[in-house]
Amino acid sequence: MAIRFMNGLNSIIFAASNPTALRTQVETLGFQHLDLEVTVPRVVIFRDAIVDLFDMEMGARFTSKAKQGFMAILNYVGGAYIYIRREYADRIKIINSSWRIANNKAADFMDTPEGEGEEGEGGEGEEGKEGGDAGKDAAEAAATEVGGNARASGDAKASGEAKNANNMKVPTTFNEMFMFNGAVMGFGGSTWMNLILDQFDAIVMNVANSYRLQEECDVLSLVLAKYKGTINLSEFKAVMLASLRSLVPKDWDSNYEVAWGWLWE
Repeated sequence: MAIRFMNGLNSIIFAASNPTALRTQVETLGFQHLDLEVTVPRVVIFRDAIVDLFDMEMGARFTSKAKQGFMAILNYVGGAYIYIRREYADRIKIINSSWRIANNKAADFMDTPEGEGEEGEGGEGEEGKEGGDAGKDAAEAAATEVGGNARASGDAKASGEAKNANNMKVPTTFNEMFMFNGAVMGFGGSTWMNLILDQFDAIVMNVANSYRLQEECDVLSLVLAKYKGTINLSEFKAVMLASLRSLVPKDWDSNYEVAWGWLWE
């Protein structure tokens, strides 16, 4: 931890003369501190501790200009950490919550219509018992024949519908929906998407842990480097967003679109 701290501080100091490089370095470190609650009082404590350490170690060589310079750059770094956490913490929450919804839904199937065809209810008035009994016997015979045909037809229909229902299982997880949308959008032959799909869960679950996220991205890069063929990452993004919209329809809005686009970019 001490070495990591010194490397971070050293990189900030060396980039101080180059605004673009300094901003990039500070943003990188800011994302690495997303899991920590950085506040103004804590930034002040940290800044004063660093300045006091330099003052104690360097004595008179640590001039007032040097002190002001260190305080300015540490204030900038602390403010950037607070800004990054404030602006991007909501995006991380959106990504985490929508990912849980997209992968923990209960399995739903297409509603299968229940058997219809219970016919042959007959109840006739009891007028003329002899004629009524004869009519009842005839009606029962006819109802039996009609009911048998209806049941046979109903069984065949139910069997066919059940078979179709099994074939039309609704995708309920991200991977299932991704494969479905990929085929519909014409990317069924892009086998490289499966390579990203295998690593995608680990990437999303570690979005707030920059070190682990970098490792997962490095692993994915090595896997894709072995693929022989054309890779168009924008195609994966299109299928990814389409799948998430389908799985999180109630909550999905422009904030979700921005958050997931930010993660992918």
